[in-house]
Amino acid sequence: MVWMAKIIQANGRHLRRRLLLLITILALNSFAGFTAPVMAQAVVADLSDHLIAVTTGFAGTKLLLFGAIEGEAADVVVVVRGPGEEIVVRRKERLGGIWINRHKLVFGGVPAFYHLASTQPLEDIATDRILARHDIGLDHIRLQNPDGTNGELSEFRDALIRNKQRIGLYPKTNGQITLLGNRLFRSDIYFPSNVPTGTYNVTVYLMRNSKVISAQTTPLVVSKIGFGAETFAFAHSHSAIYGIIALALALFAGWFAGWVFKRS
Repeated sequence: MVWMAKIIQANGRHLRRRLLLLITILALNSFAGFTAPVMAQAVVADLSDHLIAVTTGFAGTKLLLFGAIEGEAADVVVVVRGPGEEIVVRRKERLGGIWINRHKLVFGGVPAFYHLASTQPLEDIATDRILARHDIGLDHIRLQNPDGTNGELSEFRDALIRNKQRIGLYPKTNGQITLLGNRLFRSDIYFPSNVPTGTYNVTVYLMRNSKVISAQTTPLVVSKIGFGAETFAFAHSHSAIYGIIALALALFAGWFAGWVFKRS
């Protein structure tokens, strides 16, 4: 009887634990069901290709970004950031009738490429504070710079962006995002022929009421391939040998051209 009583007691404790677990699961499910509409805001996006192969005859390319929105309708912002680099910005001044470089500022962490696309103008989507927090827009790119700018940081920054725009790495106009039925979206991203190599980040922001509801970042690789890439790698890893070979080829080309002219 004692043994049977222990079994019944143990079974009772086991039954109570199972009931408690069942109640907990039901409570969690009810809470998840209650909060599902709030957490349903999300964005899913992808690229038509995750590798841009830069060959000898590369003349630029265009990629398609496509995705879908979950939940209520919202605005979509796409930002493509290239790898960070260090850039020296110099300002010329006239001294004694000669223009010379008198001031310079070194910026670090400058995106080698920056592309922006949005469903609406940025000022209609979010405030400057929100845009600056997420590094959205040319006016809000985070740049690392040393001290001692003599209060002229904005001039050097504007000059840097103008130079990037001049060579086509910072498009002057924002790209367009097409919404299909307030759920699907697509956007074309153009990369010029002089696009730098490296790993890029393509970030899609879902924004509503001046807030970032969701974001997704997709990596993109821009890489040299083929004979040009092998030559580039050899020149950087064996610079001395590459210089000797280049000099020898130049001398041979000059000698061969002179030999041809003498015979003609």
